[in-house]
Amino acid sequence: MIQSAPIYDICTLSDFKDDDIIVSRFAPYLKKHKNLSAAHRHSFYHLLLFTHGAGGHTIDFEAFDVQPYQIYFMIPGQVHSWQFEGFTDGYIINFSDTFFQSLLLNKGYIESFPFFSGNIKDAVINLPQALHRQIAELFEQIINEAESKRPMSADLIRFLMLQLFITISRLTTPNSKAPASYNQLLLRNFQKLIEDNYVNLKLPKDYADLLYITPNHLNAVCKDILGMQAGEVIRNRTLLEAKRLLTNQQLNINEIAFMLNFNDNSYFTKFFKKLEGITPEEFRKKIFNYNQHE
Repeated sequence: MIQSAPIYDICTLSDFKDDDIIVSRFAPYLKKHKNLSAAHRHSFYHLLLFTHGAGGHTIDFEAFDVQPYQIYFMIPGQVHSWQFEGFTDGYIINFSDTFFQSLLLNKGYIESFPFFSGNIKDAVINLPQALHRQIAELFEQIINEAESKRPMSADLIRFLMLQLFITISRLTTPNSKAPASYNQLLLRNFQKLIEDNYVNLKLPKDYADLLYITPNHLNAVCKDILGMQAGEVIRNRTLLEAKRLLTNQQLNINEIAFMLNFNDNSYFTKFFKKLEGITPEEFRKKIFNYNQHE
């Protein structure tokens, strides 16, 4: 993985470690790990339910207001930060990408939930009041199991987490009986290929070849579902990684351009400014001035 903002794994947060999962009420977790308020990213899945608090948080440079009974989900590699106002509490769960491996035959099952797709619009959910008690009780059961150390607690935690995921996913996909269309599956495969190859493969033709379709077909699918051309989808992923890398002050602009496979710094700067409206240097200054102000 390309290094950007500080990356934390579960072992780093050792005081809360239990194999491949961390479960905690949020207030003591936040008190213990005050450094996590600055921009950072994880090597694990991360979800947080706020029950008390105000302020803001960002995920991959998208800002959200903290609200009680708001839940957010993050996948490994995403950058986020917090700016809380006053007392903040809730529940937090961090788990490794292998945590469900012993339970699920389908390795991609967790990724099938919309909030674990990496799409920011699906990752932050304000729970309806009718679900507040049910979701909080599920978190309480998970914490009680984690603290009990009883036989097979880890497996029960897995089942409770899946119940949590399914309950919340029904909010955003209430009519999900119909299977995904061919074009939806094609788009999903395209996005997975981008995730693995965006540094080296820059053109829609490269991905169309891997998908055994024509570039025109790929463009038509992206236009129909996302409202943008395939090339824009690829460029947006490169831009996102550039932003993530810019949060690492130990990397200079030339190094970032090289890591993203740009021929030179000037080409990278033109690319970044065309899409973001400001230069990489200006973006970096904006991000760190904001964090220092907060």
